[in-house]
Amino acid sequence: MKTKLTLIAATILLSACSTLKLSTGGEKVRVLDPNEIESCRELGKTNNSVTAKVILERPEDAVAKELRIMARNSAARMGGDTIVPLTVIEEGHQTFVVYKCVNPDG
Repeated sequence: MKTKLTLIAATILLSACSTLKLSTGGEKVRVLDPNEIESCRELGKTNNSVTAKVILERPEDAVAKELRIMARNSAARMGGDTIVPLTVIEEGHQTFVVYKCVNPDG
């Protein structure tokens, strides 16, 4: 029974990773630090969440990667070209600030 649950959890994890992809617009969105966005215009925030635990805790780097993908895609839909993490990852949740840095006034 334990092996069956492990197999189910692994399948869910792999399927979640394979379906989450950067959009064409998301590929153009950069992830920067707060000190790198001085001449940028803030467009808003994006709150993202992914499953952080399926029976066992998921690797932190996998969760972080998925959150960045979601935030970059969201920023592109908002007309942004840059995101900056606003919060740390907590239970699969993270908030990013979306900016327009390339031609921010246009």
